[in-house]
Amino acid sequence: MNTTASTIESNNFEMLFEARYAKVYANQEKGTIICELLADYIPIDDFKDTFNQITTIVENGKYEKFIFDKRSLRAFHQPSMEWYFLHWKNKMLAHGLSKHRKILPEEKWFEKMVMIAKEQIMKSNPDNIIDQLDIKYCNSIEEAIII
Repeated sequence: MNTTASTIESNNFEMLFEARYAKVYANQEKGTIICELLADYIPIDDFKDTFNQITTIVENGKYEKFIFDKRSLRAFHQPSMEWYFLHWKNKMLAHGLSKHRKILPEEKWFEKMVMIAKEQIMKSNPDNIIDQLDIKYCNSIEEAIII
């Protein structure tokens, strides 16, 4: 069993679904959902489909924290990030999901691309909800669960 699976299991997360590109876990008691991406690139339709399934879970539960494990990614897709940042997070905030923990790939260029894209999105969309969210970057699932 790998470290991620062990951490998820030892923290009593239940797998809610597995898709081609992601596994999604939840612990209702902790009010936390984990989305672990499984591939180096996720086509936008599959990305949206996964997150629409997560939307249904959030709408039918009491969740406040979302852990997004992107360590498998090797390609940065701006349209997916914009949709996630501007539409999905906005909808989730209305349901109480305000804590976001992100685990990025180790490659420094990926982190730089995320920060550049985030800055561009915020500049182009000054009415965004970033100030209403608790966003932190973590190095592991374990760290993301704790903080």
